[in-house]
Amino acid sequence: MFKKLLPFEEAKKVIDANFEPASLGEEESVLLEVYNRVSSRDIISSFEIPSYDTSTVIGYAIKAEDTIGANENEPVTLKIIGCLGFGEIFNHPVGKGEAVEVAFGAVIPEGSDAVISLQDIEREDDTLNVFRVAESNQNIQKKGSDIRKDTIIFESGQLLGASEIGVLASLRMNQVKVKRLPMVAILSVSNEELLASSYSPVRPCEVASHSVFAAVIESGAKPVYLGVIPKDNFQMLHMLRTAINSTDIVVVCGNSDNSEIVNALGKPGIVVNGIAIKPGKTTAVGFVDGKPVFFLPEAPTVALLLYVLFIKSLVQRLGGRPVSVIKTVKALSGSRMFSAKGHRKFIMVKLSFDKNCRLIADSVDTTGYLSALIEACGFIEITENKNYIDIDQEVEVYLFRGYASNASSF
Repeated sequence: MFKKLLPFEEAKKVIDANFEPASLGEEESVLLEVYNRVSSRDIISSFEIPSYDTSTVIGYAIKAEDTIGANENEPVTLKIIGCLGFGEIFNHPVGKGEAVEVAFGAVIPEGSDAVISLQDIEREDDTLNVFRVAESNQNIQKKGSDIRKDTIIFESGQLLGASEIGVLASLRMNQVKVKRLPMVAILSVSNEELLASSYSPVRPCEVASHSVFAAVIESGAKPVYLGVIPKDNFQMLHMLRTAINSTDIVVVCGNSDNSEIVNALGKPGIVVNGIAIKPGKTTAVGFVDGKPVFFLPEAPTVALLLYVLFIKSLVQRLGGRPVSVIKTVKALSGSRMFSAKGHRKFIMVKLSFDKNCRLIADSVDTTGYLSALIEACGFIEITENKNYIDIDQEVEVYLFRGYASNASSF
C-alpha cells in the first residue's frame, strides 16, 4: 500500500539527497580496452612529440640561405646527397649547396633548416633545381611543438573516446589507469514470467530486465543479471542482501508490493514509496548503507523510461563520468494528448514526417508489450499544471536513442 505519492521533482530531490557516490577505486586496463572508460589519474606525457624536428611535407631538406635569389627563370642548383625515410636518421650533416630527399614526417637532417616541397623544384639525377626562396623552418614541425614532456594531457575524470585513445597510443601508453565500472545488479520478480532462455507456449518471458541490462551498459557500467525469482519474501530478502553486498546499485523489475522488505536490510530503507507520475506511479526507491535499490514496473517500455528518468544519472555520477543530457528534438503533436490529473505524465511517441515534411510525434500504445519497444523513439512530458497538448502543437521529444530511427529522413 502506498503511503504517499511524491511529486516527480520532489522524488528526484529525495533520491539525490540520499545518494552519496562513493569512490569505486581504479584498475589498470590495456589501451585497446579503455574506450568509453574514465581516467582515474592525470595522464602525463613522458616525452616530447615530435621527439625531433620533422618534415611536414614530402620534399628536400636544405639550408634556407642557399636558396636566396632563386626564381622561376634562375633556379638555384643544389647537390642531392641522400634520401631519408620516415623513422630514419641521416648520418651526415647537410653542408652548403646540399640537399637530402625526405619523406613526410622524416627527421630533419643536421645542418638543414628548411624543407622545400616538390612543386618548387625539378630534379635531374643528383641535381636539384630550386625555383623559390625558402624561409628558415619552412615545412618543419619543431621538436615538442605538439606535446611537451611532463605536460598533463588528460586530467583525471577524462572520458576516453576514439580521439583520446589515439593520443595515448602516440604516447606509447599500453596500460591506462581507469576508474572501476559501477556494478548494477538486475533481477526480476515474477510468478508467471520465464527467463528469455526458457520456453512455454502460454507463459511470457521476462523482458524489462533485459532492456535495463542494455541501458546499464550504455550508461558506462557493468550489469550483473541475477535472473527471475518468485514473489517470495524469503528468497527476495536473500537475493537483495546478496546484490547489495556485491554491487553498487540494485534494480528490481516487476514488483514493488513488498519493496519495504528493504527496510530489514539497513538504513534508511525505503525513501520513495510511489511517485505521482504516469506511467510508473508504483515505483519505489530505497537506500541501504548508501546503495540505492530501485523497484520498477514489469512493463519493459516503462522500466526503460524510469531508468532514464531516475537511474541513469546516478550510474554515471557513480562512475565519475559526465551526466549525459537527454537529446531532444522539436516536433508537432499528431493528436490531442491528455494529462493525468495531479501527475507528471510521460507519453511514449514515434516520429515520422508527414507529406509536408513536418516532423510529427504520434503517441505509442504502451499496452502493446513489445510493439511499444519497437515503435517508441522517445517521450513527451506533460507537467502537472497542463490539461493537454493539442494537435499540431509544437512539443519537445526526449529521445531514447539520440535519433529517430523510424523517421526515414531525420
